[in-house]
Amino acid sequence: MRPFRFGVQIKSAPDGVGLAEIARRVEWLGYSTLTLPDHFDDQLAPVPALQCIADATTALRIGATVHDNDYKHPVVLAKELATLDVLSGGRLQVGLGAGWMATDYEQSGMVYDPPGVRIDRMLEGLSVIRGAFGPSPFSFSGEHYTITDYNGFPKPLQSPPPLMIGGGGPRVLRIAAREADIVGVNATLTSGAIDAASFATMTAEAVDKKVAIVTEAADKAGRLDAIELSVRAFIVSVTDDVEGGLQMLAGFTGASAEMIAESPFALVGPPAKIVDDLLDRRSRWGFSYVVVGQNDIEPFAPVVAQLSGR
Repeated sequence: MRPFRFGVQIKSAPDGVGLAEIARRVEWLGYSTLTLPDHFDDQLAPVPALQCIADATTALRIGATVHDNDYKHPVVLAKELATLDVLSGGRLQVGLGAGWMATDYEQSGMVYDPPGVRIDRMLEGLSVIRGAFGPSPFSFSGEHYTITDYNGFPKPLQSPPPLMIGGGGPRVLRIAAREADIVGVNATLTSGAIDAASFATMTAEAVDKKVAIVTEAADKAGRLDAIELSVRAFIVSVTDDVEGGLQMLAGFTGASAEMIAESPFALVGPPAKIVDDLLDRRSRWGFSYVVVGQNDIEPFAPVVAQLSGR
């Protein structure tokens, strides 16, 4: 069973000084990674922000959760990722996804292709990124990308950096199980937004099915021991009033208090209870890499102190 590690996903900071202060605090509190999403809303652009974070810290791993393959040509993204790995001293964690947030596409004018097309394009993008990370010039010919005798530079310090792919649907979960070092088990986001339909896929029973898909695919590929299972805790309330916290979150999300209490996407209670819940969930589902949000950095720190590396 893998030891626990913890990450924080942030969106913004007032300026570079503020972002550096957040990064140093996250590292000091014992978190393993500090990441940003990749959207066009009220957030910092991930690549320059991640370099700022790397410059302010010494051991903290950095990455996006996750880069949307559609937003940059994979040759461009590969060059940026390799540069981040070099300049951070080999601390990059690559995150790659097919894209899901409909408003990003609508506002930017990018074509929001059906999920199957976006996933096919991500798979080609992953092949291109791996080729660019490789030691020699390479060529690639696919439906979406054609690369000719390209030798990516710089080369990442890690050979290669660890890859995270997250998904909620069966196809992406199987791809992640076959291809990624870190498998993020997510809600199903086919609607293009976090809504009632996506909350319905965050139940404990739904996660049983998602993890079973990952386990079967990884076992067939002979990779069961090679992957790390991750979950993003979207709902975190560190409180002594467990029932009150659950009822508040139920009112906010529209989900039932019972569903929230059992879902691995939610962590509610005092630190001791959350520690027990995480131990139980690792036993049930294998989740050892847990990511919380920017507002959870300080309240969640006692849990990190008790479980990190355990």
